[in-house]
Amino acid sequence: MPSPKRNKSRPSYPKAARIAFFPVVILIFILWLLYRSLFDFPVWFDESIGKALFFGVPVWLFINITRYKGVLESFAPSKLYSGLMLGIAIGGVFGFVAAILSVLSKGVLLQATPLFAAPEFWGEFTLAIITSFWETLVFYSFAMTMIQDKYHKWSLTKQSVLVSTIFVLFHIPNAFLRFEIGAVSGVLFLLFLFAFGQAYLFAARNNAYALVLSQTIWGLVLLSYGW
Repeated sequence: MPSPKRNKSRPSYPKAARIAFFPVVILIFILWLLYRSLFDFPVWFDESIGKALFFGVPVWLFINITRYKGVLESFAPSKLYSGLMLGIAIGGVFGFVAAILSVLSKGVLLQATPLFAAPEFWGEFTLAIITSFWETLVFYSFAMTMIQDKYHKWSLTKQSVLVSTIFVLFHIPNAFLRFEIGAVSGVLFLLFLFAFGQAYLFAARNNAYALVLSQTIWGLVLLSYGW
């Protein structure tokens, strides 16, 4: 596969951003690992306050110290509507595939479920949005953008593999906390495939809103089918 072309509209990153990228990623990973290992707060706290502190603050400092504004380009207000429509479309595909797989694996009969009327739905939806926002910011608007610029001679596949690997590494602590040991490898493989697809979507559209909504729906689909 030929190397992807650099986005001409994206500002070239300064030298400070090139130097600071991997140290910032490593710092975020260490802080997040320590936080998950030492504290046991409710999920809502981890996904909102915890990720705001350990995901959002380091990226904010990176932007302000290096003066690299390309990280925020994917969140441009002009991309909001198209991103939300694309996210809904991709989320619908996730739901359809999950329903078919559920029928094939469990032999259950598909029935319309009024999820929007469920008392816990909107709380789960809000939490999923918050989680997706912080993860999109760190793994794609920040990491994918920097990798595309820093390694612009790489093929998109190599760039996506690197981003997906970073994504999976950050999710290893949570996988061991939530799942049985024997199921962890399967969960991490599924996360890698999801992150890889999201990386291709980001490379094609550079639209964070699409990734936030598609990841939100993906998470709700998995929750709805008990996966």
